[in-house]
Amino acid sequence: MIPQVSSAIILQHTDYGEDDRIVTFLTPDHGRLKGFARAARKSRKRFGAALEPFAEVRMHWVKRGSGELVNLRDAELVTLRSGLRRNLETLTLASYGCELTEVLFDESGIGVEVFQLLQAFLDHLDDAGFSVEARLLMEIRMLSLAGYVPHLQHCAACFGPLPDGPVSFSAAADGSLCPGCDGGRATLRVDRLTLGTFGRILQTPLTSFADFRLSPLSRREGQALLSDALQLHLHRPLKSLESLLRFSSVEPLDNGT
Repeated sequence: MIPQVSSAIILQHTDYGEDDRIVTFLTPDHGRLKGFARAARKSRKRFGAALEPFAEVRMHWVKRGSGELVNLRDAELVTLRSGLRRNLETLTLASYGCELTEVLFDESGIGVEVFQLLQAFLDHLDDAGFSVEARLLMEIRMLSLAGYVPHLQHCAACFGPLPDGPVSFSAAADGSLCPGCDGGRATLRVDRLTLGTFGRILQTPLTSFADFRLSPLSRREGQALLSDALQLHLHRPLKSLESLLRFSSVEPLDNGT
C-alpha cells in the first residue's frame, strides 16, 4: 500500500461507532474520496480539528484494497476557515457549496479547476461572509465546469440573435429562446441585460469573487435562472438548499417582465 499525500478540503464527516469517523474530502489530483479515520474523535494528535467541514488540510492516506474507503493516517491543518461560522447565513452557504460540489460531479468529473473554485469560494466567504453574488458566481461556474451551462446570449434552438428586453428561458430547452423558437417551451422570462451580465461573469477568472455587485433585477432573475438549470442536473435534493433559500429566496418572475 503506497502512502498518498495531497491538499484537501473537508466536505463532510459522519461519526462511526464510538471513536471513528468517515470523512468525505476533495483533492485537486485524486478527485473526491471517502476515508476512514480510526479513533479520530479521541486522537487529538493525529487529527484534532483538521477533519471539520470546510477545513483545508494536508491529508495522508493509503488505499484499503478494493473497498471504496481509504485509510486516513494523518491530517495536517492548513486553515480551519473559522470565519465561515460567523453567522448562520455564511455557514449555510458554505455547506451548500460543498454539497453542490459533491452532488454535481462524480469522482471522474472532478479536476483541479473544481478544487480551485471551491477553495476560492470558501476563502471568500471566510473573509467577506454571505452574499447572493457569491452564491450566483459559484453556481454558474460550477455549471460551466460540469458542462451544463445553458445558452445565454443566443437562441439555444436556432443559435440566432435574441431581442432586447425580456427573453424566454428554459433550462430543459438548453437556455434562451428567440420568439420564433419558444413555442410555449419557456418556463421563465429573463431580461437580456441579466443574460449579458451572466455571460460576462463566465469570462472572468474562475477564482475571482471580490467586488462583484449585481443589480436587484440580476440577482432576482439570476437566482431563478440558475435554480432552473441546476434542478435539471442534480440527482437528489440538496439538504442545505432549503435552509439557504431562507436567506436568498427566489421571488416569482413576472412573465411580463
